[in-house]
Amino acid sequence: MKTFGYAAHSPDSPLVPYSFERRDLRENDVAMEVLYCGVCHSDLHMVQNDWDWTIYPIVPGHEIIGRVIATGSGVTRYKTGDAVAVGCMVDSCMECDQCKKGEEQLCREGMTGTYSAYDRITHEVTYGGYSKHLVVREEFVLRVPDGLDLSKAAPLLCAGITTYSPLRTWNVGPGSRVGVIGMGGLGHMAVKLAAGLGADVTVISRTKNKEADALAVGADRLLVSTDATAMEKAQSAFDLIIDTVPVKHDLNPYMPLLDIDGTLVIVGQVGPVSTLSTVPMILGRRRITASPIGGIRETQELLDFCAKKNILPECEMIRIDEINKAYERLKRSDVHYRFVIDMSSLTGPGENIGQNVCQN
Repeated sequence: MKTFGYAAHSPDSPLVPYSFERRDLRENDVAMEVLYCGVCHSDLHMVQNDWDWTIYPIVPGHEIIGRVIATGSGVTRYKTGDAVAVGCMVDSCMECDQCKKGEEQLCREGMTGTYSAYDRITHEVTYGGYSKHLVVREEFVLRVPDGLDLSKAAPLLCAGITTYSPLRTWNVGPGSRVGVIGMGGLGHMAVKLAAGLGADVTVISRTKNKEADALAVGADRLLVSTDATAMEKAQSAFDLIIDTVPVKHDLNPYMPLLDIDGTLVIVGQVGPVSTLSTVPMILGRRRITASPIGGIRETQELLDFCAKKNILPECEMIRIDEINKAYERLKRSDVHYRFVIDMSSLTGPGENIGQNVCQN
């Protein structure tokens, strides 16, 4: 299946048009035309090989909204024309204890990433959603609920589930007191989702600059972390803190903000954190943990929840040929709050290839 997209060929090269092949449909595969693809901060990290596991050339994109154009002979959940979604993973062993309980992201053999990973059967490199078409195992395709705006839903597949999963794991609901560190792509989704679950929500930020935005997306207040007096008054104020900051930073100022048995969950930084003092942890039985994305069942729950509550990310739509400028802006945190690529802007050779896929 010939297709095309945008790829980076080295850590220092820009993304450029790239033609490649998708695998032929297996009996349990769904083929889709990509309609929209979110731009995640991890896309930038992967393109730059910041985590030392990028496989080049890399076609990024794991926040994908599409429409089914073909199905394998054994597919029962989807049909041609269905609106569907794909997130950060496209396969797992499906046999281990974690997969069987719906935690495919924690597969004992390692889940297969949507891009820059190896197919479990053919060992071909996976390519993501900055492309015209995608072929994915049926079990890892999600249904887009009626009423959910296709043009804005893509970031739910990473930013949304990354923040929803810890909120559900720690049983956030009415009466919960939730703090959100950072007010970017992840942070604004954490605020919207925590508020949607009925929690009292506080954005924790270094300045008051985003106070109006925080209140507009559902926060009850903003706490300035550089204000020593305000931080002192906020001690023991939270049951759960979601830390969305994507770079190394000092966690020590936030620990006293947790109540007894409170939890700080890291969802932003992948890599080193600052040296920690255990004093507030010991004295308050407080804990620090981290969380990846959720499983397929939980991600579908998120999509259904967002459709019911009309929760959508704040998006700026771009064309695919603007992706390199978007990355530069992402480095400067100059986005409000998530870029989404309108994939109808991707044109190139083989525009009619979807018609050549054998349909069920």
